[in-house]
Amino acid sequence: MKPLIVLLSVFIITVLILKMIHGTDNFPLAGRIAMSVMLIFTAIGHHVYTKGMVMMIPNPIPYKVELIYLTAGLQILAAVTLIIPRFTVITGWLLIAFFLLLFPANIKAAFEHINYETAQYDGKGPEYLWIRIPLQILFIIWVYICAIKPFSIRIP
Repeated sequence: MKPLIVLLSVFIITVLILKMIHGTDNFPLAGRIAMSVMLIFTAIGHHVYTKGMVMMIPNPIPYKVELIYLTAGLQILAAVTLIIPRFTVITGWLLIAFFLLLFPANIKAAFEHINYETAQYDGKGPEYLWIRIPLQILFIIWVYICAIKPFSIRIP
């Protein structure tokens, strides 16, 4: 839920700042900036909650700690490239793939009652998915609308 609060707060603040600076609304840019800040926020979480996040990775996948750090680095890279117009669309598609790849970890965490913050088996359980799955879908739609859709229509 914290990433959603970060995303929405930064979006609202950015919309207001862009409106004051440019006098117009630029929702796609504000959305990309908000997603970038959220990605940096969650990348930090990969370092703070490494042990709990390792527990979420499905068992057959090796090098779990390294994968947590790698995904944190990829999130930071995505946060930067999402803002650079030349890379925005490809980053958007890669982020959508990334968010889809997170589903198995979230499902495992739910069914095994993993609390990634405490690295204990005292998490909310399957009801966690009632929050997490819609949140992942929201992130996917957000990225599509703010990073891919605005660039899919080219005006000569």
